Parts: sequence; structure tokens; C-alpha cells
Amino acid sequence: MEHDGVLVAAFYRFAPLDDYRDMREPLQQSCGDLGLLGTILLASEGINGTVAGPDRSVHRLLERLRADARLADLQAKFSRAAEQPFYRMKVRLKKEIVSLGVPGIDPRSEVGEYVAPEDWNDLISREDVRVIDTRNDYEVHLGSFEGAEDPATRSFRDFPAWAKEHLDPAKDRNVAMFCTGGIRCEKSTALLKQMGFENVYHLDGGILNYLEKVDPEDSLWRGDCFVFDNRVTVDHELRQGDLEVCPACRMPVTAEDRESPKFELHVSCPKCFDRLTPERREGLLERARQIELAAERGEKHLGSR
Repeated sequence: MEHDGVLVAAFYRFAPLDDYRDMREPLQQSCGDLGLLGTILLASEGINGTVAGPDRSVHRLLERLRADARLADLQAKFSRAAEQPFYRMKVRLKKEIVSLGVPGIDPRSEVGEYVAPEDWNDLISREDVRVIDTRNDYEVHLGSFEGAEDPATRSFRDFPAWAKEHLDPAKDRNVAMFCTGGIRCEKSTALLKQMGFENVYHLDGGILNYLEKVDPEDSLWRGDCFVFDNRVTVDHELRQGDLEVCPACRMPVTAEDRESPKFELHVSCPKCFDRLTPERREGLLERARQIELAAERGEKHLGSR
């Protein structure tokens, strides 16, 4: 049965895909035939993607992926959007399906202990557990678990250096980590295991799985969860939040950002205002003019929210 709005599926699987380059075109064609939009990354280490479209089409794609024995155990997290949160369908080839930048890290051979959402609160409430948010600084700013540490990293590739400087396997006997959908923690826990940490845990299925499984009244989550599509954030009910992203740098625009003299509607935000080239700014200004003209005609310009 079809539901209102659009079904969004986020999925990943670490698996040896030696033929990942040959998989790109057939997968792009399948998504097009099914009317799906989104982004899928392929690498020799596996697949990582988020797609959106009609319920039947999303489930049909997942069935086709699982028909490959290497991806038979692929799991997906589902949420809904009022309208299509992507503009196009892209299947890309990458060196890593999530970029940590440390050679030899393989979640298929060694990874931390998975913790079910229902058991997560008890774990992170323990005084002997360090709880680390492995996401980027702008994601943490919008929401995180109560008491979690923020590494203040600009990129996931910055995490190894932070871990080396701030964590010690001799002192930090229990480390629990989490991310949006679980994939970053596959590598961050594998990294810590390689560094000699003994008890390393991560939230199975990530924040999205926790928000789906744990009742809001029992939740230790505070704020909204950033998602990498045009919804920008989802709340505890996995409903679209009310934030927008900056068209120049793609960072979330907060109420505080809007009060800044460096905020320009449909153009830039305080995070990127000083970094825009004159050519880039003029292009964004022209786009803003087109959005306003479309609004005057009662139309919606592609790229506006």
C-alpha cells in the first residue's frame, strides 16, 4: 500500500565488490526506470546510498540489490518526506564509501560491538563510558545525545587525528560512538580496535534507527538529526525539520545565522560569506533572482525549498 509523501531509504553494506565499476551503469538505469532520485556510492569495499521515491520503487530497488549474494544482508533505514528531497539520481564511483582516509581499515574483519537502540541509553549513562559523536561539527550543532562529546571535526577524515590526540586505550576502557546511519562508526570503531582499544561500542543503525525504535519520552536524544538531502534535518518522529541549507556551502542555516549581516537569502551564510568569489556570488545572486521571479509567477524554482 502506498503512503502519503515520499519514502526515503538510507542503506549501506561493506562487501567485496571487485566489479563495482561495472555495477554503475546498470544501477543508474534501474533507479531511472523505477523513478528514484538520490545518491549511491560504489567502491571496492561496498555500497552506500540514500534514495527516495514511491514505496514500491524503493523496495523493488532493495530487492534487486539483495539479489546479489554479496549484498544479501543489506539493511535500510526508512523515513518519509512530504516531497522529493533530491533533484537527480547519481551513482558514483569512489575509493571509499565513507572517507576516513586511513589505509588498512576494514570493518569486515574487525569492528566494534553493536548496541541495539533499546540498550543504548543504559550504556551511555554509565560513568565509565566515553560517548563520542563521530559526525561533523555542523551536524552536532543541530542535535546530539545528552552528554556526548563533540570532537568538533570539519570532516570525518579529521577524526583519526582527533582520536589519536584525545583518546587513550590505557585510560579509556569503554568507548561508545554513534553517527547518523551507522556507516561512519563501522570505520571509527575499526580504527579504535586497530589502535588497541579493547571495549568499543557503536549504536546499531545509527541515530536514525534510535529515533525509530525509542519512544521520545524515553529518549536521550536532544535536538534534530542532520540528513544529507533537501530535508536538512528530521525530528524524533523522523519528520522533516524546518531548517534550510545554504546554497553556497550546503551547511544548515540556523535562526542565529539569519540574524547575521553576512546572511543573504538564497545566496550565502556567515560560514561562507567571506570565501565566495565574485563570480560565484554573481551566479548565486542570479539564481536568487530567478527564485523570486518564479515565486511571483506562483511557480517553484528547481533548488528552492
